[in-house]
Amino acid sequence: IGLLLAKPVKRSSLLIGTLLGNLLTVSGNVVYLVCSIWLIVGWKTGLWDPAFLISIPITIFIFAVLLCVVVYIGVAFESAALAVMVSTAFMLISAILAQKDNVVRLLDSEWSRQLWIGLYWAFPKVWDLGRAMMYLITDRHAEWFTPGWTSAVFGLVVLLFALRTFRNRDY
Repeated sequence: IGLLLAKPVKRSSLLIGTLLGNLLTVSGNVVYLVCSIWLIVGWKTGLWDPAFLISIPITIFIFAVLLCVVVYIGVAFESAALAVMVSTAFMLISAILAQKDNVVRLLDSEWSRQLWIGLYWAFPKVWDLGRAMMYLITDRHAEWFTPGWTSAVFGLVVLLFALRTFRNRDY
């Protein structure tokens, strides 16, 4: 990091460039994977449903939000292992919090219901976006806008914290 920070490049540009480079690399892999599967399935079965390709932008978006978490944890704690564990925990927590309609009915106290709903809205909605992707592919109505914008806001806030932390960090 000392070699990179010695160059006349702003720290924010360095961090954003790294994030965009990772995002571009994964985007290429996702496009290659999904298009390859679509072509193979279409060739073997004769089903050429273009709705399957909607999984490309949704998968890249989910990855981008979780990459912001990885970048923040990497900058704040300098631990790649912790960054992977936290982003995986966010995916698991998202699946649990997405069951809010069922859980809220089971909770006894109002404060616990409000806490669950607050946590649901605070975390990225990976599970909800995955379910919306499945519904969009199968031509069912999908609620994707609210999970999308709240996850985007979460990713942006985490990225701003990462930029602030990286700018103020002394290496």
